[in-house]
Amino acid sequence: MKINKVLLSQRSFVTVLLLFILVLWLCSKALVAQNTLALKPLIETSSQCQTTAAQNADQLIVYATSKKVAKSLINSLCTDAVVAKQYGKVIGFWGYRTADSIEFIGKGIADLILAKNNIMSAFKAESTYNYQPVVGFPSYTAFFISAKEKPRVDKQYFLGKRIGLLDYPTSRSGHILPKQVFKELDINLENLKITYASSHSELRELLANGQVDLIASFWKEDDQQQFSKNYITPISNNIAGTRWYLKMQHENTDLLCAIQARLMALSKSQTSLYFNHAEAYWRCSNSGAVFTGGQDE
Repeated sequence: MKINKVLLSQRSFVTVLLLFILVLWLCSKALVAQNTLALKPLIETSSQCQTTAAQNADQLIVYATSKKVAKSLINSLCTDAVVAKQYGKVIGFWGYRTADSIEFIGKGIADLILAKNNIMSAFKAESTYNYQPVVGFPSYTAFFISAKEKPRVDKQYFLGKRIGLLDYPTSRSGHILPKQVFKELDINLENLKITYASSHSELRELLANGQVDLIASFWKEDDQQQFSKNYITPISNNIAGTRWYLKMQHENTDLLCAIQARLMALSKSQTSLYFNHAEAYWRCSNSGAVFTGGQDE
């Protein structure tokens, strides 16, 4: 009898334990399901639209450095008659870092991309994928910008300052040019107090918050709201602006001219004094297109 009671007690314990484990499993499963439903993408990086040729499987891939620009452009291209003759869908991607555009340029993913000419040259994308400049923006000047004084370009001045630079070796105004200045002044970078930022906006935040004494960047018209134009010192001028490049694996001049017209219209709608001054690089006519500009200065 005692043995039977012990066995019965053990069985009851095992049963209760199994039921407890089952309840825990069901609760955790429900919790995971609830969390899964609640999860959302941290950042949206693409958008798409269909042309009138919905049965066409070909896709026109666009990359821009701004979500607003990417969405506006693909919506414009989806309504274009020439684009609809060749593509069933237009997909727009965007990214805010140089590393994002490098991924698209290096692999030739995008058919139409907004990029810097020095990155295009570094990856030999124009010869490898036959990217052709379609529309470009004005040249600009790089500056050292301070909040409290006009920066001086001499060795002793920089050695005592906290300096904000961009953490992207391909950025001319925020990385390449200021480091060239330091090299010309025979300054070892290890002797400088450099803080690296992920964007030009972050550089401005560092300066405005007093975390650095000066930054290297370009000057925007709205910078006057928080900084003084008296406290900027030019590093280099005539830096080529960004450009829209189209992958021209064929002599597809109809598409080129249609896209150029859409880009110029988009530029005129921009509120920025810089981005609404685009230059068209092709002269289009009924007989085709002739390249008229876009050479490096």
